[in-house]
Amino acid sequence: MFIILLRFAENRANAGTFVEGHKAWLKRGFDEGAFLLAGTLGEGQGGAILAGGASRQAVEAVVAEDPFVAEKVVSAEILDWSPSMSDARLSFLAA
Repeated sequence: MFIILLRFAENRANAGTFVEGHKAWLKRGFDEGAFLLAGTLGEGQGGAILAGGASRQAVEAVVAEDPFVAEKVVSAEILDWSPSMSDARLSFLAA
């Protein structure tokens, strides 16, 4: 499982130009089963994604396809995460 942090970067001002492509990229990630959760970080910081079921190389390839990443609107940090405890409602994530 991976946590992907997308923090605003040098071309943040161009976000509006690439936002529709970024939204389509997110939708594709959910449709293909790569992404489990996505949302914004604190105001003006960027976003985060929980991804699962893939190798690090596969996640890196998917992240590189994000227009926000390609155009340096955000910088991506990919954290490898192995959850070991969960609330019963989320036990499927700890598998």
